[in-house]
Amino acid sequence: MKWYYDPLLLEDQDQILSRLESKKAMLDAFRPLPDFVLQRLTSDIAIEWTYHSNSIEGNTLNLNETRIVLEQGMTIHGKSLREHFEIVNHHNAIEYISALIHPNYKISERDILDIHRIVLTNIEKEFSGRYRNGGVRIVGANFIPPNALKVSDLIHELLQQTTISMQEWPVAWVATLFHHHFVHIHPFFDGNGRTVRLLMNILLMSKGYPPAIILQQDRKKYYQALNQANNGKYDKLFLLILQAMERSLSIFLDALPSKENDDDYAPISMIVSEPAVPYGQEYVSLLARRGLIDAYKDGRNWFTKKSAVLDYYHKINHIDK
Repeated sequence: MKWYYDPLLLEDQDQILSRLESKKAMLDAFRPLPDFVLQRLTSDIAIEWTYHSNSIEGNTLNLNETRIVLEQGMTIHGKSLREHFEIVNHHNAIEYISALIHPNYKISERDILDIHRIVLTNIEKEFSGRYRNGGVRIVGANFIPPNALKVSDLIHELLQQTTISMQEWPVAWVATLFHHHFVHIHPFFDGNGRTVRLLMNILLMSKGYPPAIILQQDRKKYYQALNQANNGKYDKLFLLILQAMERSLSIFLDALPSKENDDDYAPISMIVSEPAVPYGQEYVSLLARRGLIDAYKDGRNWFTKKSAVLDYYHKINHIDK
């Protein structure tokens, strides 16, 4: 499948792209972040990332149980040994990729295999860190992955295209294409999803963005977006990744100790209860889902700011603030 740059699609998402650039510039202005802030954020994000990525793949430990396993080293009654290994392995893989990050990083085949090996440690020793040597079918997918004999060459092509594109195209777009093409190649018998979400974040983090987390609550939307990408339609997957990026940036900015702003994020239900907000909850939720206002999702709830809703209202009604 060919890679391409779609400026029209980027124009469709120009509002959220503009917000991403602005928020990243704000975060960059605070760098280096205070150690206590960075340590707390890094720890919390790693636990959340581990929970959501594993949960998407069927792991049944909830967020609090994931935290207990990682922070206290305890096992959860009624949960399988494999599920515990999935939690620990993913967290170890985050530590591994964090050590790789630098501005000129290039994904290598060795790193792909090493990350996959960590993801499947103590789970599937026979297949960990090795490309599949047979055919696979993906339940619910609208495509059949390529022949196993083509996997190595396809990965090499993917890495070459990624390196070239990182120098020419916005990283969010490259991450979207990389994510889809890796899933389409499906180079391993198991662990492809967790591995590609780790690899995608190497691309983003190497450009100074916090890791983007695809939420478990968006699992169905995520798989539908991947299926649409198989037909050359990347808008849903692109938006999902952009929203994940913005969510992480918002969390980082909201945690900065020197932030002097009383316009904090709050659940949409609280925002629309303020007299100055001209819209109801359903409409503001729609704006958030479409990326038309500054908002992020936490669990099943959307959070935004009063100023974000009012800015949108002023813009579409051509009202000077």
